[in-house]
This record gives sequence, structure tokens and C-alpha cells, in this order.
Amino acid sequence: MKKILVTGAGGFIGSHLVERLVELGYDVKAFIHYNSFNSWGWIDTFDRELKKSIEIFSGDIRDHNGVYESMKDVSAVFHLAALISIPFSYHSPASYIDTNIKGTLNILEASKKLNIERILITSTSEVYGTAKFVPITEDHPLQGQSPYSASKIGADKIAESFFLSFNLPITIVRPFNTYGPRQSARAVIPTIITQVLSGEKKIKLGDVTPTRDLVYAKDTVNGFIEIFNSDKTIGEVINIATQSEISIGDLAKKIFKLIGRECEIETEDVRIRPEKSEVRRLCGSNTKILSLTNWKQEYNLEIGLRKTIDWFINNDSIKYKSNIYNI
Repeated sequence: MKKILVTGAGGFIGSHLVERLVELGYDVKAFIHYNSFNSWGWIDTFDRELKKSIEIFSGDIRDHNGVYESMKDVSAVFHLAALISIPFSYHSPASYIDTNIKGTLNILEASKKLNIERILITSTSEVYGTAKFVPITEDHPLQGQSPYSASKIGADKIAESFFLSFNLPITIVRPFNTYGPRQSARAVIPTIITQVLSGEKKIKLGDVTPTRDLVYAKDTVNGFIEIFNSDKTIGEVINIATQSEISIGDLAKKIFKLIGRECEIETEDVRIRPEKSEVRRLCGSNTKILSLTNWKQEYNLEIGLRKTIDWFINNDSIKYKSNIYNI
């Protein structure tokens, strides 16, 4: 199989993608953010044999030379490395420009020089902003309602320009709200689960009225791979979505019920986005991915939540700071 580089490989979705690619027999190089602890993120939790089969490259996606060096011997790139927290983007927007836009530009320029065969650029449903119509198709207007979403719009557009200008074989993959094992503490589902499992009766959340289209991690990863395996997807923007939605409040109540705890929701002001920045509704169309690939949703919300809750119960040694608001 061809060698594939996965950037952001130590993160939530990246680690699931690396795991699945190895299972399918691909030769995988994992681009890990360099750190003095030699931490490989979630890849550190893989069993020994799985880790031995992965080539690790430590670097910084913001560094042009490092990115180029990492790509010299690969045929394809799944680019997932990014800063993703919306609240953190409010007070550190420059870091999002450097990582999300310039990091993507580094991937594109190296791909052009090295004649990379396939490049998948990871976008986000946040680029759509509050839905003007549902289900949200790939033609929906883009709205930068946070510095994070603006940086991802910028990354998407620079990728689009390299396809149009240089015929680079790019696909922009736009997952909706992925959840599952290993998700960071800043996301809403781990926030709810960890507070409930720690024994809290009053669960602190922000605005509970917005709706989200929730995609289980394995479905998202399978979407990436099916998009990669289809020549029809080159030059396209493609959603990975369930075409359904649930409010944050109803989601929390569902989690309470699945865990078997009676809890109340308590609104905490620090968790509320600025009014115009809050994305009030996300429900994505999956018509395009279904028509261009063999992807299908395998995990409905209840099954996905059960698997996620079980992971948190069985991995309580991994310390999530449920008493702290993680931005």
C-alpha cells in the first residue's frame, strides 16, 4: 500500500484515522507536534505492535521546511493538524492564522513541489455558521462567526486556489460534530460525561439551545477513507454528516439517562459564546458523500454515545479535569 502522511495524528480524530489506516494495511507516517516530552498524543495509548507499525515524524505544521521533509517519501496526505477550540480563538487569534492557514499553505506548497497524488484538507462544519437552510449543503454560504471558523475558511480557500491554479489533487473534507473516545475535554460531550461520572449533580454548560449534527468518530474516519478511495471526489468539498440534529440540552438529558444519573443543567456565563458568534443550528446534508463514495453511517447517536460513555468509564485513569472549564 502507498505511504500516507497523517498530520495531527496524535489528536482525537487523527489517532482514530491512523489506527484505521493501519488496520487496512496502509503504510502510515504520523506527523506529531514536536514536544520535549516526546509525547505522541493518543498514539501513546496504542498497543506495542500497533505503535511499531507507525512511522513517527515530530515537527511543527507551521514550519515550512519540517513539513516538506515529512512529505518527501509519501504519496498522499490527510491534513488534520489544527487548532480547534473556539473559545481559545477569541483571545489568541494569531495562533489560529499561523497554524490553520499557514500550516495548510505549507502542506499545499510541499504537495505541489513533490507531486503528491492525493491531498485531503480537513475543514469543519463551523465554516457554515448558523444555518441559513437545512440540511446544509456544500454550497451553503461561509460565515466566519469566530476567529477559529474564519481561519478554517481561509485554509479552505487557499486549498481551493491550489486546485484551481495548479490542478493539485485536493479534496476538502468537512466533518460535522465528531464525537467519541479520546475527544478533548473542551468538547461538549466529554464535558457532560466527565462531570456526570465525577458525581456532579449540577452539570455546568453554556447555551443549551443550539443544535448540532453529531457524527461518531469511526463514521468520520470511514468518511475520510471512502473519500480518499474515490477519484470522483478530487476537487470537491464534501460534508461528513448524519443529516440529523439535536440540541445541547436534549443531548445532555440523553447522556444523563444512558449513564443512569439524575442531574440538572446549570448555565455558566463563562461558557457562553458572544451572541453573534454562537452557531445556533448545524444539520449537514450527506447527499454528496453518499453519491460520490461508498460511505454510510454505521453508528446512530445512541450507539455512539454508549460506546463513548463506556470508554470514559473504562479509562478513568486518563485524568480529565471535569471541575475546570477547558477552553
